[in-house]
Amino acid sequence: MTRVRIMLLTDNFPPEFNAPATRSFEHAQRWIRAGAQVVVVTTTPNFPAGKVFPGYRNLPFQRETLAGVDVVRVWTYVTANRGIVRRSLDYLSFMCTGLLAALFLPRPDVIIGTSPQFFAACAAWGAAVVKRSAFVFELRDLWPDSIVAVGAMRESAAIRMLRRVEYFLYDKAARIVTVTESFKRELVQNGIPGDKIAVVRNGVDLAEFTPGPAPNGLRAKHGLGERFVAAYIGTIGMAHGLETVLQAAERLRDDPRIAFLLVGDGAERSRLQRLAESRGLENVVFAGAVKRGEIIDYWRLAGAALILLRDRTLFRQVLPSKMFEAMATGCPIVLGVRGESAQIVESSSCGVVVPPEDDQAVARAVLGLANDPAEAARLGRNGRRQAAERFDRDELALTMLSELRAAACG
Repeated sequence: MTRVRIMLLTDNFPPEFNAPATRSFEHAQRWIRAGAQVVVVTTTPNFPAGKVFPGYRNLPFQRETLAGVDVVRVWTYVTANRGIVRRSLDYLSFMCTGLLAALFLPRPDVIIGTSPQFFAACAAWGAAVVKRSAFVFELRDLWPDSIVAVGAMRESAAIRMLRRVEYFLYDKAARIVTVTESFKRELVQNGIPGDKIAVVRNGVDLAEFTPGPAPNGLRAKHGLGERFVAAYIGTIGMAHGLETVLQAAERLRDDPRIAFLLVGDGAERSRLQRLAESRGLENVVFAGAVKRGEIIDYWRLAGAALILLRDRTLFRQVLPSKMFEAMATGCPIVLGVRGESAQIVESSSCGVVVPPEDDQAVARAVLGLANDPAEAARLGRNGRRQAAERFDRDELALTMLSELRAAACG
């Protein structure tokens, strides 16, 4: 089979620019260039604030071509990225409307459902059954375990039911594509055959994310002056434990050379911003959400990339996609994550690994990089080299395409 026909169901897609949206879009573009036919079924863009993006309406069915990718958007219950009940309604609505749209589209050879959350994968499985297509589960997060890990829900009958659905989908998938070796080990330990699980890690577009100077005026825009900037760039959510950043900033509040910058939006932003104001942390700046094309400017502005998660066993298995963007732009990393992520940073010698949720260690790492520009530059160069050698999105997308072709061929 040379021209494989692919349908991808995903909750997030550009102009949204969280990790699932970026990975799906960049893969789809590369699959098309490699000769595949691709259609994406997704929502009206609204993440994370729950507000429909300018130029769009939340309609039952609309179609567009985005940078060569055929995109079908369906109606969903639109809500902000917070609150279990409303978010569940959002997920379930996409499962229903995404499945309905998929049934009316031409039959593909393979249908992919990507997580988190796995209701998109439920819709993909249902469509695959009806259309007699191969079903591929792209596993980006161990959901629902991640809900429990961040404290959004407690262990309960509902969680146990969701786990049964999760393993039903693993069983029915022709192929499972995970983003970490740790996820694969977890599934194998729980009885999923290893020969149907492939690992395609997150990566980065090396042509887009390159080292270089930040634009003139960006420092002035946020009142940063010439200070060393430790930046968190991404979704400001429950999983990240970003109160650690405020605590680290409080430790360094008397050092006028250092500032902490948080770029993005999410469920925790308002609370953290109020907390920073109540503590009088003038060395903490919230930039808010920025456009996708501006993210590279903030990576270039940063003297250190703060990549943090809460101290949960589950998070030892994840690889934050922002890590690869930081590496590609030559920004040294301060990583507060255990497990596979820490192994990559340490083996690549591209940053400083600290214990999760340890504000003293974060402050010490930031101060160390600020005091030693030569060491920071060395770590940044190592990161760029390792990103180019090991995490090139072009190569990773083709690896996944080969898995999709294998699934389509049975």
